[in-house]
Amino acid sequence: MKVRSSVFATLILMSEVIGITLFLRGFFPIPVKSSLASKNKLSDLPAEPLTGSSPNSSRLPQPLFKRVVIMLVDALREDFIFGPNGRIYMPYTRHVMERGSSLSFVAKARPPTVTMPRIKALTTGSIPGFIDVVMNLNSPALLEDNLIWQAKTAGKRIIFYGDDTWVRLFPKHFMEYDGTTSFFVSDFTEVDNNVTRHLDSTLKRDDWEILILHYLGLDHIGHISGPYSSLIQPKLMEMDDILKKIHGALVSKEAEGSLPYLLVLCGDHGMSETGSHGGSSEPEVSTPLILISPAFKRKVGLEEPGVIEQVDLTPTLALGLGLPISQNSVGHVIPGVFEELSLRDQLRLLHLNGHQLNCLLKDSMPNYEKEAGFEQYRVAEKAHGNWMKLYLEGNTSEVLSNMGKKVLKQYLEALAALSSALSKQLGKYDMYSMIAGMVFVFQLLLILLLAMPEALSAEAVVDLPVVSALLSLPFYLLCLLLASVHVLVCTSATSSCYFCTLSWGLVFAAVAFSSAMFCILVSMALRRLSPGPRSHGKVSL
Repeated sequence: MKVRSSVFATLILMSEVIGITLFLRGFFPIPVKSSLASKNKLSDLPAEPLTGSSPNSSRLPQPLFKRVVIMLVDALREDFIFGPNGRIYMPYTRHVMERGSSLSFVAKARPPTVTMPRIKALTTGSIPGFIDVVMNLNSPALLEDNLIWQAKTAGKRIIFYGDDTWVRLFPKHFMEYDGTTSFFVSDFTEVDNNVTRHLDSTLKRDDWEILILHYLGLDHIGHISGPYSSLIQPKLMEMDDILKKIHGALVSKEAEGSLPYLLVLCGDHGMSETGSHGGSSEPEVSTPLILISPAFKRKVGLEEPGVIEQVDLTPTLALGLGLPISQNSVGHVIPGVFEELSLRDQLRLLHLNGHQLNCLLKDSMPNYEKEAGFEQYRVAEKAHGNWMKLYLEGNTSEVLSNMGKKVLKQYLEALAALSSALSKQLGKYDMYSMIAGMVFVFQLLLILLLAMPEALSAEAVVDLPVVSALLSLPFYLLCLLLASVHVLVCTSATSSCYFCTLSWGLVFAAVAFSSAMFCILVSMALRRLSPGPRSHGKVSL
């Protein structure tokens, strides 16, 4: 079949776009999202489970914290606090960790370890993808359900100082803010002074519930001279003094009988051995998370910090402030935060977190019933209902207490399984689509190279052996082989790939087209390699 070179080039270009799109479809997994476009509301939360026909209360436990201060130090590595130099770098922070009412964790951030995706993760509880790295340069407003929106909707007054990425992501969410640009990496003094200058006056006021501080100086030092620079220690000591000032102000304003405060020290991402970030090396993904509050037990001595996911902070803060958890959050509550509450309140909070994760699992995974976390949550919820029945009947025996602790453990195991399944879904590449896209593009490129002499000849005509390819035995054998591979992949894989969701008609068309391309490619290659005279621009079959 003879085709003009212009038509041939157009067809090749269109097919290449399809192949590249198929590869990108596999490389960028579909994010885990709720099917609902709206945001979670308090009125939508489920009632406490109860065995029997009596309607149960849909009440929520009272908020655990009255005031929350989030001190985010950009590029704060976990070894800057937990490492051997932690006592030198941040002495007051280490003192509070060892002798104060605090909880310490190593929070694992998921790549890409870039500021804007990390802020999204901390506020939505979801795990952004690599496409967000491009958007990091011009962050649009975040429309997804998130902690900041929920707090503002609930009437919480929020103040922000620091990296202006927050201002772009959450326009009109802060009652007061002062953004600082992050592009002048040579500045690691004024960029933090612009944040700290507001502290004295803000900490004396009582007209806010949430204060967010995002310090950029440490990140800039890392980019300029790395994590072992002589500038690192003075900067960390400066951050330590600021935390001491905030903590002292919160303690002095604590009133008898009022809800306690919560002071959060965290990093958005870590810092590599060269001072950069964005990848998945251990120093880049390991960040410290220190929670300080009189709501926690006072410790004696430094405990080994637990390891959690960074996104676990989102549902913890939401429930601690009496807010609904963001719809697309894949994190689960940090259990140590709520262990001083009554057993009923603890079970209620875990039930709410489990309900949110279960709904997200149903929306994002077709075979959600096969996930272990789904069944574990159902078992825990049923056991919770049995416990509630006995509790409301006035049972106060030790059996009830032991039963409640067992239900608590079941919930924690279910939440961990649900969170793990959703997180894996976010980071799972569709290898089938990627391989198919690469093979498709490679075939087309070879056909284009083999057809170049004809396309550039005087007649500008390409002779494609389409008919002979479609009538050849290898074509039908290849169709059978590719169809068998498709059935094998889609029946043995633990989760469906993109091709597995297509109709059999489309799949057969794709298989036939790919097989035809391969046969055409072999025919053209053999024709080029065969000896004998050739006419210019014409090749006979």
